[in-house]
Amino acid sequence: MTTVVAVEKQKLEQPPLDIHYLGDRVLRQPAKRIAKVDDKIRKTIREMLQTMYSADGIGLAAPQVGIHKQLIVIDIALDQPDKPPLVLINPKITKFGGNVCAAEEGCLSIPGVYLDVTRPEEIEVTYKNEHGKPSKLKATGLLSRAIQHEMDHLNGVMFVDRVENNLALNEELKKRGFAASAVKPVKK
Repeated sequence: MTTVVAVEKQKLEQPPLDIHYLGDRVLRQPAKRIAKVDDKIRKTIREMLQTMYSADGIGLAAPQVGIHKQLIVIDIALDQPDKPPLVLINPKITKFGGNVCAAEEGCLSIPGVYLDVTRPEEIEVTYKNEHGKPSKLKATGLLSRAIQHEMDHLNGVMFVDRVENNLALNEELKKRGFAASAVKPVKK
């Protein structure tokens, strides 16, 4: 089955959706499950991909563009036009690997801020694809990190909420004009 949400991996002068930024309440609201995968959802997926590519991103969650649905698009192969992006609808992590690692993360909703976040290296996730077909995926490395990062958005969590180095966090946010008060630390 071929993807029906294919878009060119290119920047558009006018992306179809607006990305919301840290401090916007819309980013803190939990997303709702998608009951039916239809053409309207596929149109949203296409628009999300176009917006993500236009912003030089590798992942985008629907809440970042003001849509409160459990929908994520990811493409860690931006330089490979033939490799389709990953679309996850109603994703759920069913298993975390035992090893964790810290790596630098950034976010289209917090441009210019890059900080280390510790996450499990490996996950298993169940989701529906753009056809509504139940799917399962084992992810490691950057893909695992991108999925976890985007899934956090579905729960109103942003990567800065997971940063442990408060000094670096506050410095970076201040440098980029974001309020440290917009961070909502995740309890361990």
